[in-house]
This record gives sequence, C-alpha cells and structure tokens, in this order.
Amino acid sequence: MILQKYKDIRQHSVMICSSLKTEDYVVQPVVDVSPPKWHLGHTTWFFETFILKPFANGYREFDPNYNYVFNSYYETIGARVIRTDRGNLSRPGVEDVYRYRYYVDEAMADFLRSESLTMQQKELLELGLNHEQQHQELLCTDIKYILGHNPLFPAYSALPIVKFELAGEEDDEGIIFDQNFNNSLIDIPEGVYEIGYEGSGFCFDNELGRHKVYLQNFSISTTLVSNQEFLEFINDGGYRDFKHWHADGWEWVKTKAASAPLYWHLIDAEWFNYTSQGLKPLAVADPLCHISYYEASAYASWKGMRLPTEFEWEIAARKFEWGKRWEWTESAYLPYPGFKKVPGAIGEYNGKFMINQMVLRGASEVTSPDHSRITYRNFFQPELRWQYTGIRLAK
Repeated sequence: MILQKYKDIRQHSVMICSSLKTEDYVVQPVVDVSPPKWHLGHTTWFFETFILKPFANGYREFDPNYNYVFNSYYETIGARVIRTDRGNLSRPGVEDVYRYRYYVDEAMADFLRSESLTMQQKELLELGLNHEQQHQELLCTDIKYILGHNPLFPAYSALPIVKFELAGEEDDEGIIFDQNFNNSLIDIPEGVYEIGYEGSGFCFDNELGRHKVYLQNFSISTTLVSNQEFLEFINDGGYRDFKHWHADGWEWVKTKAASAPLYWHLIDAEWFNYTSQGLKPLAVADPLCHISYYEASAYASWKGMRLPTEFEWEIAARKFEWGKRWEWTESAYLPYPGFKKVPGAIGEYNGKFMINQMVLRGASEVTSPDHSRITYRNFFQPELRWQYTGIRLAK
C-alpha cells in the first residue's frame, strides 16, 4: 500500500506536466515562479537525499551535480543554485530530469519492497510525499503564471481542477461543508477554543502543538468574495484611494501600478480573465482569485469589515464551505506555543520562514487530493498573488 501511494503521488506530478511543450519546462518569468523542470527534479532529489542515500544499501547517486542543482533552501545539505537562476538551467535537459525521476522511482520501489521501514524512515517518506503534493500545487500555479504571461495566452487543459460537492460532514480530504450553506454571516460566540492539529495522521510541524486561545464574539461570511463584488471595489476607485491600504500596500500599488487582480485584462471596456482554458470573459459569479494580502485587506476595509484571524477561521470553518481558494487571514506566520525545530535539514522545513509572512487557510481547486485539513497553515509574503488566493470577510 505504501508503494502504491508513492507511485500514485509521483505520477500525479507527471500528469500535471503532460500537456507542456519542452520550452514550457524551462521558463522562469519571475523569482517566485520556478520552472516545471526544476519542480520535477527537486521533488525527486528529496527522496534521493533523505531516504535512498542514507538508508538504501548500495544505492548509487544518479548525478552528484544534482544536489547543487535541485537543493532548494537546505543550508545543511550544502551549496545550491540560487532561486533567481533556476531559469538559467538549460541543462540538465527535460529528458534528463525524467530519467532522473525514473531512476529514483525504481530505486525507491526496490527499497520499499525489500525493507521493513523504521519509524524514522516512515516519517521521512510521509514528509516527502506531502512535500511533493505541495510542489504539485506550485506546479499548477507556476505553469499558469508562465502561460498566463505568454502573449498568446495559451490554454492549459490538463490543469487538475478539483471539484468539491457539498456534504454534511468531513470527507476524506478534510474539507467540511455546512448543508445549510447560504450567503450570510454566521456568529461565533466568545470563548476559549483549542487550535492546532489533533490526531494520529500526518501534519506539518507548524500545525503543532495544540493550544487554547480566547476569542471575542465575531461574525464571518459563509461565502468567498466574488469577482462581481471585487469589481465594485475597482469601479469605486479602490486602487486609487490610499485610505483603505496599509502603508506598505499603498507603496505596492504605486510601484506596481496595480489596478486589478492578477490575470485580469480590460479589453475594449470589457474585463477578461486568463484561465486554464485561455483568456475568457470574466465570470463575475466565480470566487475572486489571485490577489495579494494587501488587496484583500484593502477590500475588507472598503467594505467596513476585516479579514478573520487564522484562529477565527479554524474555529468557524465547520460552518461554511471551504477549499476553493486559499484565504488570506489577518495573522502573521508565527510558531505555536512549544514549537521546536527538529535537528538537521528537516528542521529547516517550516521554522526558518516564520517572519514577514501572512497565514492563509483552506485549500484551492488545484490543491492535491488528500492534502487539505482545517489546521493546515499556508503562508506567503503579503505582496504575492500567483497562488489561488481569495477573500472571506469577518467583523
């Protein structure tokens, strides 16, 4: 079963890239977007570096140079290509990277068939699979950015959009819906609540440890802000009125000449939006997508409301539909009480990033299957918007 899970997750990454042209694999338009080829190599490097090299007897490294090429940010592991230069890697070629994946996958299959895994090895394998699923979502968002900034706006039909159906209780993916879902505010009473992961399954270390928080009375929307609602903000001069913006956000607006969400284009007085099917007229009823924290906060201010804290979101999430957009919260990305980094390279996974970033909760339509839960803490810098980000209001 472990081997089949490994194969399924690894194959999903390949499927995401199945409709790409060779040239699409190597493009890096901005620093935050990595070439698809690099994602495929980096996720493979993880299994080679943390499982095969230390634990598989007789394993021979595919290419010693790949440690330098595909290491992302692990200082413990050694030197690496800096992030801005990933798009300069014309070599190894796409075919070489796929050969690398095949080589490592064959070695991992042999290892998983022949070994009785220790607890440490099981934990590393589970982390590696969840790490790959994180990069699958990054693959989707990076590919969309690459093609969405191609002047031809090519369609990308293989984008694995996940469709959610309303249900009354938690499903296998951890996504919870209220059967009485409607467009309204729900009230959550003040009190002491428990926050953080609880259970025996996998979670990331930043979801631990579980702790109590006191929350005041608050109300939160059952729905995400739609494209139509955000259009009203634009038409009312939202991007031209400094009073709704943080100081850093207003500087971002002026520096970037921001006037609409990412992928929106005003053509002959009509709004269009780049999607996986190419450039399409804006679907006004769809949930708003691809906005920064700055834009989310400004819109909330314009509405006379605010963003929820991550704790408010977690407590209220069983009362509304979630999972279509990563939802910006008003919470800075900080450790929970008692957080401890594990020794070595794995300890660099989350703890080193707990500064200058904001927490997002939920999931998105390109989040990989079985990779969503209420306690999941995503995090990005406030100016970033190439992920599937949206807004839920609170007050």
